[in-house]
Amino acid sequence: MDERGPLTGGALEEAAEVFQRLRPRLFGIAYRVLGSVSEAEDVVQDAWVRWQGTDRSAVLDPGAFLAKTTTRLAINVAQSARARREAYVGPWLPEPVDTSVDPQVGAERGEALELAVLVVLQKLNPVERAAYVLREAFDYAYDEIAGILQLTQANTRQIVSRARKRLTAERRDPVDTAQHRRLLDAFVAAARHGDIAALEHVLSADVVSYADGNGMRGVARVAVVGPERVARITAFAQKFFPGAEYGIAEANGRPALLLIQGGAAVALVTVTVGPDGIDALYWVLAPDKLRAYERSAHRFTGRP
Repeated sequence: MDERGPLTGGALEEAAEVFQRLRPRLFGIAYRVLGSVSEAEDVVQDAWVRWQGTDRSAVLDPGAFLAKTTTRLAINVAQSARARREAYVGPWLPEPVDTSVDPQVGAERGEALELAVLVVLQKLNPVERAAYVLREAFDYAYDEIAGILQLTQANTRQIVSRARKRLTAERRDPVDTAQHRRLLDAFVAAARHGDIAALEHVLSADVVSYADGNGMRGVARVAVVGPERVARITAFAQKFFPGAEYGIAEANGRPALLLIQGGAAVALVTVTVGPDGIDALYWVLAPDKLRAYERSAHRFTGRP
């Protein structure tokens, strides 16, 4: 890479125009690999700095160059983040992202975007995660992925296949969108009124609830299992957040419950739904993750 001095005038405008056009895809790659809005934003910003210092006249395909740069930066961040997440207090959940601006966050399809899928993805190592994301969400060819990850094509195919099998084994068959929304609406109505019986009615027999509060007082630090316990904890949110408004927002390509108290988001809840009802709830309560969610709606505004 040819490191140059700061760009000025037309050269900077041209570099920024190319980067801004590709930015949604770069954010989408980094976000899926990291499960963090803030870390993905940092990676994209780092890619922009490197793009400014690159001899762009030697770059035949800016999209391929920036995808490779972003992916490798994201892998490096993911490897260093592992130790920090092991010290996290309670369940660690990915930061939700507002997909109302870009429903697929720069991808050809919405794969590897739902919060529950990102949770499973975090169980893979960073290289496996990146290979799966590039193939399944962005439809890169195996030879392109091999070049980005500096692997052989055969190894790349094996990695993607293993990751796909891992996700298939841990994911339940989804219900259709209408059924998902019907159950979420019923859940929100019951939660708003603290109606434990109505909550139990929409929960499956083996429902599990995860709450990410990073040590917040009063937030469960282990998964809560069973409809009765999950219903009671959900109803308790009324007292935990007195006067909060219950509404529907969009997060990671799905409708979600958003609690607003004093003009600020205090909780965001996404659910997965199976044939027997809501089978998993993911409560994001950590303030920094909620602020990242609010920021994510504006990620495509402004220049790099």
